[in-house]
Amino acid sequence: MNVIEYGRILWQRGWIVLVLAVLGALAGVAFSALVTPVYRSSQAILIVPSRSDFGLTQAAVQLLNSRVAYLSSDLLAAQIIDQLALDMPPAFLRSRTTVTPNRDNLTIQVDVDLEAPTPEDAARLINPITSAWSAALIRYQDELNQQARSEDRIRAQVQDNPKITLLRPNRLVNGVVGLVGGLFLGAVLVFVLEFLESNIIRRREDLERSTGLAVLAVVPE
Repeated sequence: MNVIEYGRILWQRGWIVLVLAVLGALAGVAFSALVTPVYRSSQAILIVPSRSDFGLTQAAVQLLNSRVAYLSSDLLAAQIIDQLALDMPPAFLRSRTTVTPNRDNLTIQVDVDLEAPTPEDAARLINPITSAWSAALIRYQDELNQQARSEDRIRAQVQDNPKITLLRPNRLVNGVVGLVGGLFLGAVLVFVLEFLESNIIRRREDLERSTGLAVLAVVPE
């Protein structure tokens, strides 16, 4: 198939690809508008050694995993649910909470992902939950510090207030996915149509391609 033939197909059937691409993009945007948004509330907790020597700093690094394990508890999730009077089981709250240690800057980040209709509603609902997880870790660390000498203590403190971000849906991403899907579907449909009509002789070029012979003349109808 030469360039002219590709051009003919594009001219005759290119509109199919374009229409399906536009419909796919619109479907992706429409899907984003219909689903309930999921927001993420994030807060970082600083792990601060009482002195900056290498030994205590390394001790702080080592305890990060144990503090993550402390937060990864359905029992603690149940306490937070009772404290905030939430209507959800502990396992559900745990499944929507991610605790991530960062050894490079000695922080533990708490992310809570929940559905909410607006960013304002998300801030009212999710930020208190994130703060409650952080406060639980700070209280736990303070209790452990009571058993250590002041020069050996490691404090936990929040870095900043919780921040709300839209986790999903992403309208741009969904629109692009729909666009690409529409383009692919359109290309497949054009290929199928061309394949089904490949044995139909309508033009001089079709006859030459199927027989391998040159057409010398055409009798008009």
